[in-house]
Amino acid sequence: MHGAESRDDPQPAGTHHYDYAVVRVVPRVEREEFVNVGVILSCESSRYLEARIELDEGRVLALAPDLDLDSLRRHLDTLPAICHGGAQAGPIGLLPLRARFHWLTARRSSIIQTSPVHTGKCGDMPAIMEHLLQRMVRTPT
Repeated sequence: MHGAESRDDPQPAGTHHYDYAVVRVVPRVEREEFVNVGVILSCESSRYLEARIELDEGRVLALAPDLDLDSLRRHLDTLPAICHGGAQAGPIGLLPLRARFHWLTARRSSIIQTSPVHTGKCGDMPAIMEHLLQRMVRTPT
């Protein structure tokens, strides 16, 4: 359902190339430990950009018991707002869709980071978002 694929591969009707990155919380950057907390999914051809965050506070606090969760939540909440776009998301929210994706996935050394960008093909962006959250973010039951 996802994975690296050549952009030259023929596409069945209704299939789109997409890019995604996993959102990570890195409470102590120097230790390089992280918890996956969300996904940013972009599909330029279908004008789709979405970030979904599912913060597992217990997993994050296991790495950093003194972490300010309220501040972390506020910062994570900006990601879906930037994806949605508009003036309420600040200057970045006014950029074109693809520029917002690149800004969100740019390398940084802060507590909120993203994985490298991965690609795939799919016809149903909400379904692939759910698949990625299940596979990359949620704790297996």
